[in-house]
Amino acid sequence: MSEKKTSLIIELNEDLIENNDRLAEQNKEVLKKKNIRAFDFVGAIGAGKTAIIENITKKIAQKHKLLVINGDVATRIDADRIEKHGVQTIQINTGRECALNSYHISQVIKNYDLNEVDILFIENVGNLICPSDFILGTEKRIVIVSITEGEWVIQKHPMLFKMSDIAVINKLDLIDVMDVNLDKMVEDAKKINPNIKIIKTSAFNGDGIPNLIDTLEI
Repeated sequence: MSEKKTSLIIELNEDLIENNDRLAEQNKEVLKKKNIRAFDFVGAIGAGKTAIIENITKKIAQKHKLLVINGDVATRIDADRIEKHGVQTIQINTGRECALNSYHISQVIKNYDLNEVDILFIENVGNLICPSDFILGTEKRIVIVSITEGEWVIQKHPMLFKMSDIAVINKLDLIDVMDVNLDKMVEDAKKINPNIKIIKTSAFNGDGIPNLIDTLEI
């Protein structure tokens, strides 16, 4: 694998934001034509998005051509973590923007050799609010929360759960030391989105990761 590290800084304007949904559909069409499975991971800072993607890539990297796009306001810390596992990464630094949008993804699609990809993971900028405004053109959206955020976190951020296909409740290794009602978190997610699939994980010890991989059908 090439040692070259790739980082992009992409500026946005109002027209691009208004055209987000159209661009997302174009992204989806291109990815489908190339037979690329694409997944968007959203969640707050510290929920465990990077750690979960690390766990998944370690298990499937030998049988798939993977590309991970990491979104962050600054730095490529998360991309470097994933790249250590032999996975190609692209870091997008959004500057003042608090989420990735379909234009960011379209620029990667336009400039990257998609023949070298069959699964695309997108790690969105860390928060539970802004990503709800922007679909990206992926097959599925996975929202990740952790028990350290408290049992009310899902109820306080309903929009992302309404528009996500899978909810991951992470950091179960801390359940014995956290005063959190796990059943309530599950019930809240189901009330918001009855069709959402819920996976309980510990990125620390790997619990639940095989179940998540099975649910993603990868």
